[in-house]
Amino acid sequence: MADAANDRARLLRAYDDQLRTDAETPGSIAVERLGPLRLVTFGGGRGFVSYRDLGGADAAAIGSLVAAALTYFEQGNEITEIEWKTRGHDVAPGLHESLLAHGFVPEAPESIMIGEAAALAVDVPLPDGVSLRRVTEERDVRAMNAMQNEVFGGQPSEAFIEAVMRRLAAGDGLEFWIAEAADGEIVSAGRLDPVVNSDFAGIWGGATREPWRGRGIYRALTAARARSALERGKTLIHSDSTEFSRPILERAGLVKVSTTTPYQWRR
Repeated sequence: MADAANDRARLLRAYDDQLRTDAETPGSIAVERLGPLRLVTFGGGRGFVSYRDLGGADAAAIGSLVAAALTYFEQGNEITEIEWKTRGHDVAPGLHESLLAHGFVPEAPESIMIGEAAALAVDVPLPDGVSLRRVTEERDVRAMNAMQNEVFGGQPSEAFIEAVMRRLAAGDGLEFWIAEAADGEIVSAGRLDPVVNSDFAGIWGGATREPWRGRGIYRALTAARARSALERGKTLIHSDSTEFSRPILERAGLVKVSTTTPYQWRR
């Protein structure tokens, strides 16, 4: 038990030290500092708030930070939505109440999962007729994104497609992977996002069509991304996981080190 607790603490330290920096927001247009906060602007009218910690601020000081951050984004008419990313292990008195008071709405908490890439990079048999491949062409990225929107109930975003195609063209390490059935239908998909100047690569957007779940496809897709991460020199994998993917990642050897809850504001 002590070894497990020490390992969890080690992974959580690595997460805080290496990921809660500008490395967290590749592709951003601008980053402004406000005390401990990083106020990030993305294309498509998206704002994002994150931080390493809140520096021991009390409830009154945190309330002032929330108000000031919202004022900053509201002054830019191009910003239509903001995500404030909270973590369950932070000391943040009054943050939840202040975010609610300023019009932010919490979404479902997710598990912060971290583990050794080598633990995931194993051979996983695929169902007959299913194959994996990495995609780079715009038509494949669009088809993959459409499938993910169907699974997650999201809406198409041309700004998102433009942003990721710019990143693919820049060659910053972003990868998209899909699993296809014999007829060409995309049945599962996800991306790999190596984090510069860190030991980490993130696995994100994991989605599998319901009729194909429970057949090892998502696990195989995760293993393929882990192998690619190792080839890029990344030894740790992290992901914010829903309750659908958390058990799969736990069976693969990842550890739940904390939780994260996004709070959303829309103009």
